[in-house]
Amino acid sequence: MFFHVKELQFKARPEKPDPIYAKKLQEVLGGQYGEMSVMMQYLFQGWNCRAERKYRDMLLDIGTEEIGHVEMLSTMIAQLLDGAPADQQEEAAKDPVIGAVLGGMNPQHAIVSGLGATPTDSNGYPWNSRYIVASGNLLADFRANLNAESQGLLQVVRLYEQTTDPGVREMLSFMIARDIMHQNQWLAAIEEIEQMDGVIVPASFPRERAVEEATRQFLNFSEGTQSREGRWAAGPTMDGLGQFEYVEKPAAAGQDPELNPPAEFTHSKAGAPPKLANP
Repeated sequence: MFFHVKELQFKARPEKPDPIYAKKLQEVLGGQYGEMSVMMQYLFQGWNCRAERKYRDMLLDIGTEEIGHVEMLSTMIAQLLDGAPADQQEEAAKDPVIGAVLGGMNPQHAIVSGLGATPTDSNGYPWNSRYIVASGNLLADFRANLNAESQGLLQVVRLYEQTTDPGVREMLSFMIARDIMHQNQWLAAIEEIEQMDGVIVPASFPRERAVEEATRQFLNFSEGTQSREGRWAAGPTMDGLGQFEYVEKPAAAGQDPELNPPAEFTHSKAGAPPKLANP
């Protein structure tokens, strides 16, 4: 079960209203890499975890923290939407430039949510559970978590650069710090599992069932050979089971496909004469 503490994890109070920035901030709340996504991702991974208890506990620790981050962002967005009285806004909008700025506000903040945050991205697209990854394989999931935190931090940093409000920046500074910690956390967890199970997911699939030479060949399928210069094109493979091989001109190894004629009921045969209806 969960308990709610009334105080936020960190301060979330802007110096002044900014409905345009509130719209931008929706991205790191309800976007693909927003706090709602990592919250649900970590919680479902934790609830479904069948591995050692420390992993379940860690996932639920961070998933619960992310609930608090959703609350912080929602609170900040609501306060950014607390604007001037309507008559002042109408008067300001008579200036075409100011009117264009006011027009950049998310209309759903005024129409749907009553000047509150919504579970959507910055374009108003609803958050959906397709954004989350919870496969049951810890290494695969932790790598997805690292990606989510990397993309999320990138977006928060970009948002930090798009405001000068000290209150907003203070909250974003805290979120940036936590995202740095979370990236370090997932890197540590990934390293621990890789040392136990190796770097390939899944580790349990019998390697002899794979086409062995294809497990180490880098295939040059585009014009130019600059890709030859990368770590992925020479030297030992990352799983330690072979040597990378650069194939400059890959050759086709399969057959020329040939399908059976179409079935009559599909009416797909080209050139078939039409049949006259019975008189």
